[in-house]
Amino acid sequence: MYSPEDRLKAVQLLIKYDFAYTTVIQELGYPSSVKSLKSWFAEYHCHGELHKKCSNKNFYSDHERQNAVAYYLEHGRSISKTCRKLGYPSRTTLDHWINELAPDEKKRCRSSNIVISYPQNMKEQAVIELCSRNGTADTIAESYGIQRGTLYNWKRQLLSKEVPCSMPEMKEATLSDQKDELLSEIERLQAKVSELKRDAYCLQMQKDILEKAAEIIKKDPGINLKNLSNREKTALIDALRRKYPLSNLFLQVKIARSTYYYEHRILTMPDKYADLRKHIYDLFYDLKSRYGYRRIHAVLKNEAIIVSEKVVRRLMSEMGLIVPHKTMRKYNSYKGEITPAVPNLIERNFHADAPNKKWLTDITEFSIPAGKVYLSPIVDCFDGALPSWTISTSPNAELVNTMLDNGIASLEEGDAPIIHSDRGCHYRWPGWIARTDEAGLSRSMSRKGCSPDNSACEGLFGRIKNELFYFRDWKNVTIDEFIMVLNDYLIWYNEKRIKETLGWRSPLQYRQSLGYSM
Repeated sequence: MYSPEDRLKAVQLLIKYDFAYTTVIQELGYPSSVKSLKSWFAEYHCHGELHKKCSNKNFYSDHERQNAVAYYLEHGRSISKTCRKLGYPSRTTLDHWINELAPDEKKRCRSSNIVISYPQNMKEQAVIELCSRNGTADTIAESYGIQRGTLYNWKRQLLSKEVPCSMPEMKEATLSDQKDELLSEIERLQAKVSELKRDAYCLQMQKDILEKAAEIIKKDPGINLKNLSNREKTALIDALRRKYPLSNLFLQVKIARSTYYYEHRILTMPDKYADLRKHIYDLFYDLKSRYGYRRIHAVLKNEAIIVSEKVVRRLMSEMGLIVPHKTMRKYNSYKGEITPAVPNLIERNFHADAPNKKWLTDITEFSIPAGKVYLSPIVDCFDGALPSWTISTSPNAELVNTMLDNGIASLEEGDAPIIHSDRGCHYRWPGWIARTDEAGLSRSMSRKGCSPDNSACEGLFGRIKNELFYFRDWKNVTIDEFIMVLNDYLIWYNEKRIKETLGWRSPLQYRQSLGYSM
């Protein structure tokens, strides 16, 4: 039992929440049913308060009791409907009121389950209206003062037996129409299921095609199939033809049947470039990934292997033979205007008709885990040969002066080349200036911060680093070992590395063909 204070609190909260019974029960945790809350509100509405002790007899006034019984008699004599409509009292209480105020008007029923006996003709009429659909089931049930479930129970009871003579013939026709409607609905649903299965099949096929495109021809999963070549489409179809019919695959990848069979025949033919592929692969890695397709083609031509340059490019692309490339910030030796700068005599004209006419020089840095190494070479504009170079761990005056001394020693009598450099401090110290003056060399300098004025030398540094330095692991290499590797590369560069501008010959081979010496 709940105290009067608890019941009053529940009723006040019910009024505040606009009779949201479930919300009040969830918030307070009581009472156990909506029915109890309704009875508390009915008592409060009648008397303006909740009594501490009261019986069902004192809950309602005489007027309310008479009103409830009158509603019962005027609206189908349904106890459940009367209690639900008025909101009071309980079915048992209403049954007592009917026995007291109108005992002769009450339908005969058991007091426990209130099972009412209805005439047979009333049941038949209600079922006829339900089957003919003159209104909704709820409307028909309400007009007869019964529950919707009771109406359908009558329908099952009557239709499970032989139809009596009193039933009109329209019922059989109505049931036949309902059966036809159900069969039509079943056919429609079956057609819809078949359509959905076809759509699912097409979507799965599209998904498999895109996955195979990413797996076989290394395309992005979102690739547009229209952008694929006929050969790529053929490869996709060959990979999926065991799972899907060819006709469906042709429609999906947008390729003609004749085109597919043409490409399929070509793909299944033996590879006529199998031996050439292997030879190109071996050449590429024997040369330490330094030669692109043009130089590889020149090497093959020198070996008397006649093949198109485009074929070499395609085969290298298919095998993924790509020369690694990377750019880094160059070493900067500019320390300010130490001595007056000399004019730029080269003016970006890096062409020379004979050796030892124009020399270029600069310093570049190699940073490895063991430390830093600096290279200072001389580049001859005639053929790109390196008359002299020095390698050191410090970019000091000795590095460039030693290189210049070695270069001057290689000159023949009467040679007096222009030596061009940037505005680095090494080329403005007294030692460098004295050596050039004594040997009769003409000094030339780039403009401040203008690397294109010495681009031929910068290009040499880029080739050295791309072919030798980048994309290699130098963790366990000492400074001395790296200097040896770099020196061996520069010797190879002079004697064996071929250049397109020299007719695919090395600088040494080119000079020998012209009768010059290194």
